[in-house]
Amino acid sequence: MDVGVVVVGGGHAGVEACLSSARMGVSTVLVTVGKNSIGRMSCNPAIGGIAKGQLVREIDALGGQMGLTADATGIHFRMLNTSKGPAVQSPRCQSDKYAYAEMMQAVILNSEVQVVEGMVSDLLMKDGGVAGVRLVGGQEIRSSKVIITTGTFMNGLIHRGSERVSAGRVDEPPSLDLPLALKKMGFETRRLKTGTPPRVRGASIDHSLLEVQEGDEKPTGFSFLGGAPAGNRVHCHIAWTTPESHRLILDNISELPLYNGQIEGVGPRYCPSIEDKVCRFKDRERHQVFIEPESLTTDEVYLNGISTSMSPKLQDRLLSSIPGLEKAEVLRYGYAIEYDFVPPHQLRETMETIHVPGLYLAGQINGTTGYEEAAAQGLMAGINAVLSLREEEPFVLRRDEAYIGVLMDDLVIKEITEPYRMFTSRAEHRLLLRHDNADQRLMGHGKRLGLLADHHYDAMCQKVQDAEEAKKTLGGIYEEGKSYLDMLKNPRIKLEDILRKEVPSSLEGLSEGAKRVLEVEVKYEGYLKREEKRIQRMNRADDQPLPLNINYNALGEMRQEGREKLSRFRPGTLGQASRIAGVNPADLQILEVYMKRGKWPLLRGEASS
Repeated sequence: MDVGVVVVGGGHAGVEACLSSARMGVSTVLVTVGKNSIGRMSCNPAIGGIAKGQLVREIDALGGQMGLTADATGIHFRMLNTSKGPAVQSPRCQSDKYAYAEMMQAVILNSEVQVVEGMVSDLLMKDGGVAGVRLVGGQEIRSSKVIITTGTFMNGLIHRGSERVSAGRVDEPPSLDLPLALKKMGFETRRLKTGTPPRVRGASIDHSLLEVQEGDEKPTGFSFLGGAPAGNRVHCHIAWTTPESHRLILDNISELPLYNGQIEGVGPRYCPSIEDKVCRFKDRERHQVFIEPESLTTDEVYLNGISTSMSPKLQDRLLSSIPGLEKAEVLRYGYAIEYDFVPPHQLRETMETIHVPGLYLAGQINGTTGYEEAAAQGLMAGINAVLSLREEEPFVLRRDEAYIGVLMDDLVIKEITEPYRMFTSRAEHRLLLRHDNADQRLMGHGKRLGLLADHHYDAMCQKVQDAEEAKKTLGGIYEEGKSYLDMLKNPRIKLEDILRKEVPSSLEGLSEGAKRVLEVEVKYEGYLKREEKRIQRMNRADDQPLPLNINYNALGEMRQEGREKLSRFRPGTLGQASRIAGVNPADLQILEVYMKRGKWPLLRGEASS
C-alpha cells in the first residue's frame, strides 16, 4: 500500500494530524490499536484550561476538530480567571468522555482517512529518509511522510503499588518494537511518568458535604466554526483532603512507587500526584479534590487532584479519609504510567525530525502533557507533512502569533526534563494571544492552507469590521464633552454600561465577539501598541536564519558551553539561539560576526555562503 501520509496513533495528536492532511487533499492512513480507541480521553475528561483553552481556539481557527467536538459534547463550561485581565482568561469544559470519543471516531471514519488496526513494529527507510512503516504481522504501508503520535504507549509501564503491568493504557498493549526502531536510528530517548486518579461511582458520594461548583450562566465555547456550546448539564463539586489523608501517605512512604525507587521517570511538576503534593508541601493542611462527572450516560466520577500510584488498599483508605468520599465505591483505581519519549531538541519547529527526513513526531512522544498540546502538535505535523510533499514552504507560527508558536519554539530550544505543560506565563506576548482573538490571528492561515471554508473566514472579517465601525460610532457620540469611546477607556466603565445609554441601532445588534474585540482593544490600546513595538524588535533576530548543519565545535572563539548548547539544539534563527539557556550575549555576537562574513564551518567540512 502506497499513501501520502501515515499517522501512527489515534489519540488527540493523531486525530488532528490525520484530518489536516486528509482535508488538504492527501491520501492518509491512520494506524491505531483499535477504531474504538480513536479520540479516547484516557485521563481527565476535560478540554481547555489555563492557556490550554487558547490552544484549542487556535486549533479551531486553523480548521482543526477539537473545539467543535468539545462544544458538542461538553457538559460543564467555565471561563477561568474572570477576576483577572483578558490576557490570562481561558475557557474550559468538562466533556462527556464517551460522546467525545464517539464523535471523534465518527469524524475520522466518515472522512477520507483510511483506518488500519494494528501496531507498528518498524520504520521503513530509503536513501536516509523514512519510507513507510511495517506492522506487527509483516504488513507494510509505504509513504515518504510518517507522523508518530504514540502517547504513553512506547514501553508503557503501569504502576499500582508493587503491581507493575506492561501497557500503553489500561487493557491496551504497549509499543515495544517502535522504541527499539527509533533507538537503532540514532534517536535519544528518555523516560517520563504521568498518572491518573481513581474513578468512583457518583451515587456513593455524599454531595451534601461538598462545595458546589456551577458552570457559567452564559457558557463560552471553543469553536468559531460551529454553533453554541452544548451547555451546562451537570454540577461539579470540590472536596478536600485532611491531615488524616496526609498522615496515611507519610506513614506508608516506603510502599509508594514514587518514593521507593520503583518509578524512574520524571512526573509533571504542575500536575503532581497526591503523594507528591503531600511530601513537597508538608505545611499544607489540605488539598483540593475536584469531583468531575465523566459522562451523562454513566455514573462514573473523576477525582481530579488525587492522581496516585498507591496500591488499591491505600487508595481505599485515602478516600475514606476525605469528607464526602468516605463510602466512595471505586470503579477503577488510579495508577501511574512510565513511558519513553524522544527529547524534542531532535526536531525542527515543523515537528519533522532533524536526522530522518519525512519522519514527524507529535504529542507526548515529544515530552508534552495534555490533550490540547498534543492536538496542536498533530495539526502542525499534518500540515507540514503535506506542505513538504508539495515542496512548499513549511508552516511555522511565531511566538507573537500564537500559543502554538510558543509551544513549538519551547520544544525545540528548551531542555525537556519533565512533561511540558502550556501556561499563560510561558507566552511573553499573552495580551496579544487572547482566546477571543484567535480567529483574527490565525484564520487567514487556515484559509490559505485549505483547512477553512470561505464563509468562516468571511464571518471573522465581518466581526472585525463591525467592531471597527462601532469604535468610530462611539468616538462620535459625546456626553458632557467626552466621547463614549474615551469613556470606555476608563477601567471602571464597561461596554455594556455604555450600550444601555441611547445609542444608534447599529450598536444594539453588535455580536458578542465584536463587543469583546472592541472593549479589549480600546481599554488596552496603550499596552497593545507597546507590545507591537517590542515584537518588531524581537522579530528582527528571528528573521536572521542559521544553517542547521553548522559545526559549532569549529567556532573556537566561542565558550565551550555555548558550543555545546548550540550543537545540541541547532537553532534555526538567531532569535532562537538567544532563547537557549547557556547561550550568552558574547556567543550571539560571534554568531553575528559569522553572519556578516556569510561563511560558516559546516558539519561536512565545507563552508557555506
